[in-house]
Parts: sequence; C-alpha cells; structure tokens
Amino acid sequence: MQDSTLLYSVRPDATVLSPDRETVVTFDREGRLVHYYRGGSTYRRDLASRLYVRERDGDGATWRPLPPQEARRLVGEAYGIARELYPGSPDPLRRRLEEEILRWTPEALEAEAARFHAAYTWPPSILPPDLYLAIVLQATTGCSWNRCAFCALYRDRPFQARSPGEFADHAAKVRELLGRQWRYRHGVFVGDGNALALSLERLEPLIGIVHRFFPGQPLYGFVDLWSGQRGDAGKWPSLARYGFKRVYVGMETGLDELLQVLDKPGSSRELVAFVHTLKEAGLSVGLIIMAGVGGKPYAERHVEATVEALAEMPLGPGDVVYVSPFIEQPGTPYPALRQRLGLTPLNATEIEEQVRLLAGQIRHLGVRVSRYDLRAFLY
Repeated sequence: MQDSTLLYSVRPDATVLSPDRETVVTFDREGRLVHYYRGGSTYRRDLASRLYVRERDGDGATWRPLPPQEARRLVGEAYGIARELYPGSPDPLRRRLEEEILRWTPEALEAEAARFHAAYTWPPSILPPDLYLAIVLQATTGCSWNRCAFCALYRDRPFQARSPGEFADHAAKVRELLGRQWRYRHGVFVGDGNALALSLERLEPLIGIVHRFFPGQPLYGFVDLWSGQRGDAGKWPSLARYGFKRVYVGMETGLDELLQVLDKPGSSRELVAFVHTLKEAGLSVGLIIMAGVGGKPYAERHVEATVEALAEMPLGPGDVVYVSPFIEQPGTPYPALRQRLGLTPLNATEIEEQVRLLAGQIRHLGVRVSRYDLRAFLY
C-alpha cells in the first residue's frame, strides 16, 4: 500500500515500512524487528536478539554480528521510524503500530535473549537453506556420530535424547518465544544433528507433541546414513504418514576413499540404497555435498564419483541437492589431517569453480540444485 510518500505492507506474517527508497523496516507479528535495510546495508535480528549486518564474501554472503552499542543504536533507529510514522498513519497500519510494534523498546527487545536461552539450552547450529524460517524443536541435542573430521557444528554439546516430558517443556517454551509468529514459520525441523536416528518407538510420542504445539506444520529432519541404515526400514513410511515431508542427508561426496579420509561412515553404494528406501517410503530427500573437500588431490574424482552416485538415485521434483562450499573449521581434525596427508587445499576461486561444475552437472541430471553456505545461517 502507498500513502503519500510512505510505502507500507500490512501482511498476515509481517508489517513492512518504507518511508523512502533507501529505507525498509520489517517487523514480525509480535512487533519485533526482523530486517532493517538502510542506505545499502542490510541488518537482521535473530531470535536471540542479536543484530547482524550482511556482508558479501565472494559468491556468497555472511552475517557479521554487530557490537551491542551499535546494535542498540540501529534498533532504536528502526523503531524511531515507526514512531515518526504513527501520527499520520492510515488504518490498518495504525492498529499494527499501536498493538504490536510501538510497545517495544531496544531494552525490551534485548530481554528476548533470556527467553531464547530458556527455550534453547544449545542454540540451533544449522538448517538447510530452504528451512531457515522453520521452527526448530530439538528432540535430541548434538550428533550421535560427531566424529566427521570436517564438522564443528556439534562439538560444543553432548548427544542426548529428550524424554517426552522434557520435549513438551521445550516445545512450550519455543511456542511462547515465537508467539503468534509460529504460524508463519516454514514447517518444524526436528533436530538437532540427527534426531531421526532415534527409533520409531521413541520418536512417536515426540511427533505427537510437535503436532500438539504446532498443528498443521510439515515436519523435516536430518539423518546420517550410518544411523538410517541401522534402523528399521519400516520407520520411514511411518514418518511420512506422521507428516514428515523431507529428510536431509549429509552425502558430502560420492567417493568412498574420500569418505574414509573424512571419517564419514558408509559408502556411496549404501547411500544410493538408502535414498531408494526413503523415496519408496514417500519422503523427499535433501542431499548435501561439499565442494572443495579433500583439496586438489581429490578434486576431479570427487566431482566424478559424486555425480555418478546421484545419477543412480531416484531423485525427482521434490528432491534437492545442496552444494556447500567447503570451509575448513578450526577445532576439527581436518587441518591436521590435511597437513599429514598433503591435501593441498583449493583456493576460494577454485572452490567456487567446483561449486559451479557440480551444480551444472547435477542440473543436467534433471535434479534441483541449491547453494548451501554455512555462513549464511541465522536463527
């Protein structure tokens, strides 16, 4: 909608204000700041009430956290825009400002951090790119394997499964944190790293709790090949009936030799068979591969074996392959492993070339491809 020079949108999921072409402010249905665009810079607030600025990094983008004083100033600035627009604002914008937005102050917004940490003892580490706006419910924390040489996502937490009582308390706190905004989130991601490794017997009561607190939301989750193969194959059709839409699997590479180097259990042949199992159960599949992992000694064989493995999978319109630029993480075994084995790393340009090469060959198979940059994740 437009009123004089003011552009605004009163959407079911958000309120958007744009007093000029250089400024856009977005608030959620609780009235909390979500995005702020000003003079070419994009800022975003996460659920823990930290403010980030978006920065380009090669072909990708990263979010840099702002110092508290600068964040507080920008938040105050964004709400100041709402206050300035209020006196002459038309309905229904005026009602949104009164009932939702103008009740917040920078200090009140900062206090949301305490509610976030009450809901999430361990903050969500990562989500697939198409689920950055999902609701994360942690049926487990951590990863049951947690030995992959390249992965630092869950090294700060033990693997633990929540009891139904603990999970219900967690779900209640997450719903309270989200407020009315939960209805506009994009499904429920049942985490952490591989919650779907739990048996169906243990998952069933937890799934019931998800549906009780977040009715109507589709379900998603990670599972690793090692856990998925060891479990009962009959679990997967049941999960599809319970509302799971897609299962995400870290494939990393189709080259078995490189999987062994990375301490990633399983083989390409086993993964192909597991994907057949998931598809026959009625689930969509998201497969994550890493561009640049293994460095120059494995570059050509990694691409070739990965595309060959994907070609053997019954992937269709509901499936997606994510190509993730490999980022060497300190605190993991990979740096020492690389030095010991002489794995000369690809530079940033070479990694991006491999991203494009993999994406092009996968699209040629008729499979949807998406970029997956770990640095772009905020929750």
